[in-house]
Parts: sequence; structure tokens; C-alpha cells
Amino acid sequence: MSAREPMYKPLRWWWLAIAWIALDLATKALASSQLTYATPVEVLPFFNLTLLHNTGAAFSFLASHPGWQRWLFAAIAVAATVALTIWMRRLKSDEKVLGACLALIIGGALGNLYDRLFLGYVVDFLSFHAAGWYYPAFNVADIGITVGAIGLIWESVFGEKRRAKQG
Repeated sequence: MSAREPMYKPLRWWWLAIAWIALDLATKALASSQLTYATPVEVLPFFNLTLLHNTGAAFSFLASHPGWQRWLFAAIAVAATVALTIWMRRLKSDEKVLGACLALIIGGALGNLYDRLFLGYVVDFLSFHAAGWYYPAFNVADIGITVGAIGLIWESVFGEKRRAKQG
């Protein structure tokens, strides 16, 4: 079988997405049950656990609006999941990193989608800071989306070169 042939069972990457959703929801439930809202718990001099509710998107984008953004971001998550699943179905046998990246993005999108639909906000609790500057709080779903997106960029830059050397 050639490396450029279709991947055998490309949707098997959905198991990673499901595992990421489970990890995300479990950590959010733990944070919600153990932390007091907006009260930082110092873990390291540069890292706190701080329970926050984000009605917006990344960096609280559109959070101050009256609620329509909840449905906009939910629709975006559903559309992205459908599009990435279609992409995943078309993976070639040598695109394993790409499969993992797509799964992480899907898992993150669906983890945050669950929050939006059932809570009306996304639970964030990981807070990094230095010298009085605070990075916006985030969660495990956001980590999946970010790592997956970085991986997609990496693959777009270096993946073709690697595949050209192999084949």
C-alpha cells in the first residue's frame, strides 16, 4: 500500500476527539465543584486555578453582548466539526499527525460546545500570569484547539516536504 492511498478507517481519530472531550468535561466539572468563582488558587508563582465563566469566544471576544453570540459560536463549532470530519475522512495513510490534529480541534470545539449549549457559557480555569500581566483564562478544550491548530500549521509547512522525501 502506498503512503498516498486513503487511510484505513480515518474516522478512528474520533476516539482521540472523544477522549479529549471527556478530559475537558471532567476537568471543568472538577474545577466547578472545587473552586470558588473568580477566586484564584495559586499553584505556582506564575499559574493559578481560577474558575471563570466566558460567554464569549477566545479572550472573551463578544462576551459583553446579550446572548446571541452563544448561538453564533455554537453554529461555528458544529460547522467546523462537520468540515473537519469531512477532511478527516479524506486523509491519506501517511497523514497520521494531521488526523491527530483534526481530532484535537474537534474534541476542543465539542467540549466548549457542550458548555455553551448546556450552561450558556464556557468554563475556564487555567490562568497564567507574570509581573502583573494575566493571560486570559482557558481550559483543556482550548488546549486541544490550540495544539491542533499549531499542528495543522506545522503540517502545512513541513508535511509536504516530509512526504516528498518519503515518496
